[in-house]
Amino acid sequence: MPVLFEGAQVPAHLTNIPISLISTSTDSANKYVKGKVIHKGPLVVSAADNFILKTVIQEDDSSQKPSINIVLFGDLAKSFSQSVNQGDVVVASGFQVGKSPTVRKDNHHACNLLLSKSDACIYVYHPQSPSDSKSPQASKRSSTCSAEVSQTTKAPKYTYVRLDNLKLSSTVNVYGVVVFFKLPHKSRGTHWCSTLKITDQSNLKIQCTLFCNKREDHPQIFQVGDIVRLHRVKTQSYEESIQLISAYGFAAVTFDGIVGRAVEPRTSSRSFQFHQEDQQKVEELRAWAASHSIVSATSTTIPLSATQPKAYFDLTCQLLAKAPIDTTCTLLRVWDGSQCPHTLLKVIVEPDSVEGPVSFSENKENLIANVLVYDNHVEFARQLKPGTFLRIFNLRAIPGSSRVPGLTSSQAVEHDHLAFHLHGGTSYGRGIQVLPENSQDVQELKSALEMFSKDKDDSGVSDSELMDIWCTPPETLDDEAVESCTERRCIHNIETVMLSQLKQCNDPLGSHHVRVQLSSFKPHRLHQALKLYCSKCSSLQDVPDDEVVNRVFSEASRNAELCSPPSWALSGKVNLPGISHGSSNRTLHIHSSSELLSEGKAKELIYIMGSSLEETCRLADGYQNIIPVRSSEGRLALLDWPAPFLFRGRKRYYGCKSCSEAAAVSEPSCEGVDVIDEKVIAEALQVQPLQFVLLMELQLQDATDTLDVFLWKHAVSVRPCLIKVQYYTIFHPSPFVLITPTI
Repeated sequence: MPVLFEGAQVPAHLTNIPISLISTSTDSANKYVKGKVIHKGPLVVSAADNFILKTVIQEDDSSQKPSINIVLFGDLAKSFSQSVNQGDVVVASGFQVGKSPTVRKDNHHACNLLLSKSDACIYVYHPQSPSDSKSPQASKRSSTCSAEVSQTTKAPKYTYVRLDNLKLSSTVNVYGVVVFFKLPHKSRGTHWCSTLKITDQSNLKIQCTLFCNKREDHPQIFQVGDIVRLHRVKTQSYEESIQLISAYGFAAVTFDGIVGRAVEPRTSSRSFQFHQEDQQKVEELRAWAASHSIVSATSTTIPLSATQPKAYFDLTCQLLAKAPIDTTCTLLRVWDGSQCPHTLLKVIVEPDSVEGPVSFSENKENLIANVLVYDNHVEFARQLKPGTFLRIFNLRAIPGSSRVPGLTSSQAVEHDHLAFHLHGGTSYGRGIQVLPENSQDVQELKSALEMFSKDKDDSGVSDSELMDIWCTPPETLDDEAVESCTERRCIHNIETVMLSQLKQCNDPLGSHHVRVQLSSFKPHRLHQALKLYCSKCSSLQDVPDDEVVNRVFSEASRNAELCSPPSWALSGKVNLPGISHGSSNRTLHIHSSSELLSEGKAKELIYIMGSSLEETCRLADGYQNIIPVRSSEGRLALLDWPAPFLFRGRKRYYGCKSCSEAAAVSEPSCEGVDVIDEKVIAEALQVQPLQFVLLMELQLQDATDTLDVFLWKHAVSVRPCLIKVQYYTIFHPSPFVLITPTI
């Protein structure tokens, strides 16, 4: 089976092959590839106990530094995800070579390395920090330092001045708790400028104005309450008070200000002093700030699920994709694992302009927010990479927004939608900050995202992501045609006719055999071909969108009235955990059949009131049948169309609005019934259930004429002028499709 070794010696019989020499004709036997990990993708669950992971390695030994995609499968992918970090050096052997489908997109090697066979191996070498190669005494340094820390014995110890002891025209070193900050931005010259206010046990608030040649040399502040250490700042008078400005040799280190968290220095410097006295200073400031409520108890950082119209807030999120709108605006597609309760603005962009996945699974798409970034923030936003964790400061939620830069005719104007805008300027600390993956906030966000994947049973793999993960299909070694396993063969002796003959046929109800070319088909997305069909009135309608259904649930929850349960029902409550980290639990009212309870079948059927669509879907994992209800004139009633009348696991069942009777909710009869299914419940509720059908419109042509065809699976009746095909047809790249229709 494939294995991963950490720090092991590469077997002597293996020889290194440079990345630049790899091609599809390369004999990979007894060969290995070596490189540094420059990208590590997420672990994707493709099936039960099956894993896929994509990584990119770069060759350091060559002057050109070529890079190549590696796709790992199974347990090897899982081990790689747990043991290998970006920056590690890996050696891969036992690989196969395939064509890369993303070479034009990522500019890596034209081939992929696939590690799936039993002889596939990965050897991992973690880089040593300089301190690890020094004396044993050096290796005993504090584990709280995540950066390289200078351990020279001759390094001077710094003295720090309290803010109430500052003197004008002096260069000092200070510690302080951040009470306000503006992220670095370009000044009028060539420098980057940032502004912050700090305080300490003196309760004085001192403004600091800092100038650096590079953005990363500024204090890496993530939130109010962080603690900064500033070396070599100069005091000067500003509006009858003292201000600190950066002087020659300025350096800054930042620490998390929350009590109990690790004291990990944040700095771009690769050599700085950090002693036990510094850690003690940070701990003292943390305790003092917590006891004096220096940081506001009401945090401005909130999840998407708590956003309100017209509000300004800070958002911690992960960037999934981005796209330029115009020269003054960039679109960021982000998520935090929670769902905004309001209908969000959709922004349509050209797929070729998107960096990152173009589409996502339906569950994930419902959690994604489109953030429009303007003006001076555009340049920084366009440098961000998908997958990065961000904190966006002073983001504004604008209701009723229909203004999208670059709005084209392909995008309808949307009203009563909530849009997220990051306006230009730096007022109120407005900006974007990249969060490191080892920060506590990112770890909490990752946990929330993992919980979403677990709850929704969603692998998160979209069509575009699959193209990145999978290699191209195997190529044939000769020119012989390969028979497609999806092609359906005729098993009759009906003579082939041309389309022009078919249209003039005197026997429209007979069977005919045509050989035609598929010129077009609708819809292009398979999920849009799914319709709801009523066998009673023959109506056909689209499957309701989740936004519309969620609106019905929200309206029913807001207009909840007092309701006396029917005599056959027993009332109770169920506690539902919060959707996101830090959110409170929800208590929902439920009703259940007393007959089912007496038979020990409490989880077979419940009636739930006041829940949202998402909460109902979550409860459906624990109950076999859930009927959402509302109060109407003091009695239980079903929700209005288009809400489903029944949830069975991940399946939803809808009723025909025209053919169903608006009656009070009644108890299903369980007498002689082994399983309570959708038919039993629909009969009890006097609902005419709708049937899912597949409907596609095809245009066929041959040398004589064209013909419109409807592919209709599970249909009961059709109009005589249409062709009915009673089986699925799977289209493949060959130019002709052979079908046998019934007219």
